[in-house]
Amino acid sequence: MSVVLEREGYEPVIAADGNSALEILRNHEFSLVIVDIHLPYHSGLEVIRFLRTDLKKKTPVLIVTAFSDPQMQRQANEMKVSGYITKPFNPDELKMKIRSLINV
Repeated sequence: MSVVLEREGYEPVIAADGNSALEILRNHEFSLVIVDIHLPYHSGLEVIRFLRTDLKKKTPVLIVTAFSDPQMQRQANEMKVSGYITKPFNPDELKMKIRSLINV
C-alpha cells in the first residue's frame, strides 16, 4: 500500500503496531489516517477511538482490512469513519477513495 501511495505523491507514515500508531497520532497532524482493524497491541478501532475521543480530531479515517464483519463496520460508522475498503483491494479503488476523502 505504501508503494501505491508514494507513486501518487503522498508521503505515508507507517506504524508497525497500535502503540506506534497512537504515538504517531499524538505527535503529528495528517490529512488522512488509513488503519487496519487488526493491529498488535491496540486494534484499529482503539486507534480510531483515541483519535476521536482523546485527541478530539476529525481527521478522515479510511479502514483497509481483510475482515468485513458487520459489527465492526457498525462500530466504525459510530466513530465517524470516512470509508471502509476490504482486502485484497484494487489500487485504483484505493487511490480514488483517498482523493475523494482528502479533497472534501
